[in-house]
Amino acid sequence: MSLSALLLALAALAPLGPGQSTDAFPVEAPAAATNYYPASEDADFALESTTAEARASGRYSVIVFGADWCHDSRTLAEVLKSDEFAARFGKRFVVTFIDVGEPKIGKGRNLDLVEGLGLKKLRSTPALFVLSGKGARLNTAKDARAWRNADSRGKAAILAWFDTFLAGRDR
Repeated sequence: MSLSALLLALAALAPLGPGQSTDAFPVEAPAAATNYYPASEDADFALESTTAEARASGRYSVIVFGADWCHDSRTLAEVLKSDEFAARFGKRFVVTFIDVGEPKIGKGRNLDLVEGLGLKKLRSTPALFVLSGKGARLNTAKDARAWRNADSRGKAAILAWFDTFLAGRDR
């Protein structure tokens, strides 16, 4: 329980005097709910359609396996959905997000898709794969796993990774 919630609860127990209010105890707003990784989405269809779109447009597919409960997954999604990412990389990448539930505690989903891309066991989220238009994985399994620290990388480093990826392909 946060300090402000505790103070508010204590204030509710004490009688208020004339002219007093609980406004002195600010209540923290709950964290905004996100839906970057919708659990109800057909993940097989999302993967197939993203790959088809990339193939048709001559772009790469970026497939992010994550979950809305994970701060690293949310941070990565925020960057990949940002106007800056779209302006810098929108003509080169098609991005989709696939929910994996909570694999660490045995409540994972869509893990067969992760395994199909060569990552045998997803231990943490998110995992990011870059695929060619033909669906071939272009980054290593080790690299795909390395995004579990996306939040601490920060936006600039995440964008720089895509610059580096493209620099290695545009020779």
